[in-house]
Order: sequence, then C-alpha cells, then structure tokens
Amino acid sequence: MKITNLKEKLIAIFAIVLVAVVLWLLKVPCVFKALFNIECIGCGMTRAFLSAIKLDFVSAFSYHKMFWSLPILVLYFLLDGKLFKNKIINITVLILIGIGFLLNWAF
Repeated sequence: MKITNLKEKLIAIFAIVLVAVVLWLLKVPCVFKALFNIECIGCGMTRAFLSAIKLDFVSAFSYHKMFWSLPILVLYFLLDGKLFKNKIINITVLILIGIGFLLNWAF
C-alpha cells in the first residue's frame, strides 16, 4: 500500500508520533531489547528526539547519534523520495543515513 496523498502522509506521521509518545509515557520497554537482550537500531531515538525538541542537542546526541536524520527521513516520505532533483543524490543520502544507523548501533 503506497500512500500518495499529502493529507494521508501527515496523518500517518502523526499516528506514528502519537504511538511513540504513548509508549514512552507508559514506559513500555523496547520489544527487541526485551526479546534479544540487545538494543535495537533505534534504541534511544525517542529520548533523543524529545531532547532535541527541548533544544538539548548534547543529550539528544548522547541518546542516539542519528537523531538529526529524522526530519530528513520525514521529508523523504512527504516528498516521495525526491528531496533532491538528482536521483543518485537521493539514494546516496539514504544509504549514508542507513550506514549511520548501523554504525551507531554497532558502537
């Protein structure tokens, strides 16, 4: 199912953020960490994003070093993967973000 309507995309983003906030408020632990006893690739992202909203970038960076990529990924979603005019640049940026997440997880 591909979401093409901007209104539907904004609703999807709102729903994801709402679920994340509710899970955070209820202090629900990471399911991946609970099952496998290791942090998932996104562990710390909610805390990092909440710190960034408060403009506490030092804490945000300490929770998850890739917190800055969330707005870029949201823009990619909203713009159907066409943030830049050049397709190769779009793909390269996404690959670099993916590598950044993997490196953050590995270390």
